[in-house]
Amino acid sequence: MHYILTLVANREAASLTPALINRVRDALRAGMPVILSPGEAADIPLTAAPDMDLVRAALEDAPVDAIPVRPRGRRKGLLIADMDSTIVTGETLDELAVIAGIGEKIAAITARAMNGELDFKDALRERVGMLKGLPVEALDQTWERIRLTPGAADLVATMRAHGALTALISGGFTFFTGRVAAQVGFDMHRSNELLHADGVLLGQVQEPILDRTAKLDALRDLAAERGVQLKATLAVGDGANDLDMLREAGLGVAYHAKPIVAAEARARVDHADLRALLFAQGYRAADITGTA
Repeated sequence: MHYILTLVANREAASLTPALINRVRDALRAGMPVILSPGEAADIPLTAAPDMDLVRAALEDAPVDAIPVRPRGRRKGLLIADMDSTIVTGETLDELAVIAGIGEKIAAITARAMNGELDFKDALRERVGMLKGLPVEALDQTWERIRLTPGAADLVATMRAHGALTALISGGFTFFTGRVAAQVGFDMHRSNELLHADGVLLGQVQEPILDRTAKLDALRDLAAERGVQLKATLAVGDGANDLDMLREAGLGVAYHAKPIVAAEARARVDHADLRALLFAQGYRAADITGTA
C-alpha cells in the first residue's frame, strides 16, 4: 500500500454509501475499503497514486471529497490554519463592514483579494482605511455575528490530544483571532493589529502586515521550533494568501476555497466540514476528541 484515497462526505448528509465506496474502489482496482465513520468517511488503499479523473467519474457528482494521501506519516505534528472562511464561516472584515454600513463595497474588494486579483497588503490597507472613525464597539458587535465552522473544535482538540502544535495564522485582526483561538483551543495565534485611539478606529493597520509570505514563514518557523519536518505539517486555508503555505505543507488543504486556490492545491475539501482533515490523517470517528 503506497497511497490512500480518503473519501469524505458531509456528516449531516451521510451520503458516503457502501455502493459509492465500492464504485470508486472498482474504478481504481483498489484494495478493501476501511470505514472511518459510517456514511461519512472511508479509506481506500492503493498501490499507486490515484487517477483523479477516474475518481471523479466514479463519484458521478456526488457531494463527496476525495483526498489522496501517503500512508506513512499521515498524522501531522503541526497545524497551521487560516481563520476567515476556514475556522470561522465568514470574513470578519466583511462582517465589520456590515456594521459600518459599507458591507457590499468592502466584500467586493475582499473577494478579489482572496482570489489573487489584488495585492493582499494594498487591499487590506484600502479596506481598513474605509473604516476610519468607526467606534471600537463595532468590533464587539461583529464578534457576536461570528460563527465557527463545523468540525473546527474537533480538528484542533484531536490534533492537540495527539501531541500536535496548533496555530491560527490569519491576515485578519488580533481582536478576532484571540477570541477564536481561545474558543477553539489553538495553542497560539498570529494576525494583524487594527489601530485605534479615543474609542475609534484610525483606519490603519500596524505594520508590517501579516500576508502570504508571513504565513509561509510561520509554517517554516514553527516547524523548526517544534522539530517537525515540513512533510509532517498540515496547513488549511481558502484564499490566495494561503497558497504558499498550502504548497509547502506536507498536507496542504484548500477548504471550500476560492477558484484559484482550489485549482492549485494538491488536496481540497469542497463538501465536508473540517473533520475531513482528521480523516485524511487516518483518524476514525471514535478517535475524535469530543465525539461520542
